[in-house]
Amino acid sequence: MLLTTGLLLAAVPMGVIGDDETPVRVIVTFKDKVDEKLVKDNGGAVNHKYTYIPAVVAELKPSEIKKLEKSDKVAYVEEDAVAYAVDDVDDAGKPSKPAPTQPDQSLPWGVDRIDADQVWPIETRSDNIGSGIDVAIVDTGIDKDHPDLDANIGTGVNFVASKGKVNNGAWDDDNGHGTHCAGIVAAEYNTIGAIGVAPGATLHAVKVLNRQGSGSYSAIIAGIEWCIGNGIEVISMSLSGPTDLQALHDECDKAQGAGIVLVAAAGNSGSSTPEYPAGYNSVISVGATSSSDARASWSNYGTSLDLVAPGVSIYSTYKGDTYATMSGTSMACPHVAGTAALVLASGRAASYGDEDGTWDAGEVQECLEKTADDLGTAGPDIYFGHGLVDAGEAATGIEG
Repeated sequence: MLLTTGLLLAAVPMGVIGDDETPVRVIVTFKDKVDEKLVKDNGGAVNHKYTYIPAVVAELKPSEIKKLEKSDKVAYVEEDAVAYAVDDVDDAGKPSKPAPTQPDQSLPWGVDRIDADQVWPIETRSDNIGSGIDVAIVDTGIDKDHPDLDANIGTGVNFVASKGKVNNGAWDDDNGHGTHCAGIVAAEYNTIGAIGVAPGATLHAVKVLNRQGSGSYSAIIAGIEWCIGNGIEVISMSLSGPTDLQALHDECDKAQGAGIVLVAAAGNSGSSTPEYPAGYNSVISVGATSSSDARASWSNYGTSLDLVAPGVSIYSTYKGDTYATMSGTSMACPHVAGTAALVLASGRAASYGDEDGTWDAGEVQECLEKTADDLGTAGPDIYFGHGLVDAGEAATGIEG
């Protein structure tokens, strides 16, 4: 049984919205620069103006939308869509129960399988735990005071409205999904709970999904914009939706162009149809594998898939200072995001980077793909992409 947090809702094309004149929430993208006055002159109310793409979020009636679309200043008008946390999947068809609080520390099998522990100082291969790398968890937030995360949490921001208002400071996790993904990236190396792929990386909570695990594309775009403006180096997005919005595509391209490595869950529909944002070329799409290196039956696949990572029965942090075992491409995604952090912190840029010896996002992706473990196919494959991410080789250059 495949679980998501709700039904996936596709955007309705502008031409078939209907004639009831009920205001519609849309993203208006301009050809050159934003003209808020044009939107207001056509009866619209502007809710948000983006910084890195020439677009606004607005509410307009269908007749007003038709008038606005005729302007030679407007590139396109798209109805806002809904994305969901790529939720937990297990044999019982229900999320697993949190483990007892503060168990003894153990190495999760997924972190072990991708050889992340071979990068850390305890293995003497390197001196790299991802320190100094800023990773944004674009999700349901992060448990602010989780004892296995708190030393690694930097800043946070919220874009989810409550009672019609957005409190940017309310980024604490009220769902659990974001905290679980955060722990896979950077649960601390201490004496309790789990260990993340990059246990020294700095985590930033970018809350775009609500208590139920759903959120608007417009909020996700705002979250990515915040990342561009706040020095984020890796974005981990364990969320997806079926709708391909050009505004979201544009924002992902802007973020990659700004040097950010974007990673997203491929989806849990067991389908070859791309979901978004994973389906964009500027985003690393991640499918899920089991402990036997088999593709999880519910994991999406296809030509847009870039990499796979452990995603079945993954133990990590959870809301309320607890731990849980969960499955999904949501869990696979942060394994790759954490590996990207190790690569960025590795000092290996001279091997892949430009003459100045610095990484760009495309070079990080190339490194991850070239060092991935071949799971039995030659070259890119629709089920495994370029293969299983190998943190040990990617961050050290040494084959494990």
